[in-house]
Amino acid sequence: MTLRRLSCSPAVPPLEDDNLLAEILLRLPPLPSSLPRASAVSRRWRSLASDPRFSRRFRAQHRRNPPHLGCFVNDFRNVLFQPALEAPNRIPPCRFALPIDQDDNFRPLGCRHGLVLILHSSRNQLLVWEPVTGDQYRLDIPPGSGDTVSAAVLRPAGDGRYFQVVLIGTNGMHMGCASVYSSETGLWGNLTTAPCVYPGMPAVMVGDSLYWVVIGRPFGILEFDLGVGRPCIIPMPEDNNAEEIPDRWLIRAEGGGLGFLVLYGFSLQLWKRQTNCDGVASWVLGRTIALDKLLPINSEYEQIPVILGYAEDNNAVFVWTSIGVFMVWLESLQFQKFFGSEYWFKYYPFEGVYTAGTPSVRI
Repeated sequence: MTLRRLSCSPAVPPLEDDNLLAEILLRLPPLPSSLPRASAVSRRWRSLASDPRFSRRFRAQHRRNPPHLGCFVNDFRNVLFQPALEAPNRIPPCRFALPIDQDDNFRPLGCRHGLVLILHSSRNQLLVWEPVTGDQYRLDIPPGSGDTVSAAVLRPAGDGRYFQVVLIGTNGMHMGCASVYSSETGLWGNLTTAPCVYPGMPAVMVGDSLYWVVIGRPFGILEFDLGVGRPCIIPMPEDNNAEEIPDRWLIRAEGGGLGFLVLYGFSLQLWKRQTNCDGVASWVLGRTIALDKLLPINSEYEQIPVILGYAEDNNAVFVWTSIGVFMVWLESLQFQKFFGSEYWFKYYPFEGVYTAGTPSVRI
């Protein structure tokens, strides 16, 4: 019998197809350290991971599950970025420094889809700012919008190139108007009648609709359907439409749909709006969370908690307590101490995919 020497198979060459490599890198976790680590593998990987076109694809790939990068905290003197992640994913606060002079008259209105919306009252403008890229867009507030402005920013589904701003203007306590700006056309739409909304609370986006709490009577919730393009009012849960309730927030309900969070003392009530088989919508009380049992606080000796903000994509609330600020995930009930402060401020959670690139530019 003749023995044949088995030939060794040649070593598998590294990935040579840039398209295939890009598809693999797109599936890395959406954390700030992911692409820098991939860039360290080789010059070729670095060239791909640092390509601006690939960075846009990477952000779009993870748009529906962005991590919570931190909060813009308004302490009524300054607005500063407070990072949420630990090293190596921690973003230096200077990278997300607001592109506005702190001496100007301005206030944040909310964050969504990697964008920050700021009311720049000194210029009578809205500023749409993308901290990751440093891009800025200034929009003149349309005439007739009223004395007080609330607004929300978003990117239309499936399109990362354009954004929309929905503005709710208020003139007094009984008159309001709404208008939509599209960056695709560069124009504001016509003003339509809308109720007045509470200016201190950001909108929540559920599906294709934005929701605000209505201020004044009758109490209710303003729904702005982006597909229809006009507002309507839906009722609040029963017994939760009184002025003396200090803390109520619109949220995304577990499993989808609109939710409503009410804080009574140390107790969090989670409501959900459901539709029955006859198409009739109503509010149903879901879980009740005892914060003094969940968090390391004592209801007998400590001050009543306060809700400071809500992160949509993570479905988490920020709760001030006398021992610090906690981020509480409403579905898993996991929590982490986010910030130690004896004072409570306004928190604007920023969720997005950070790809190390051009730092923000102050103008």
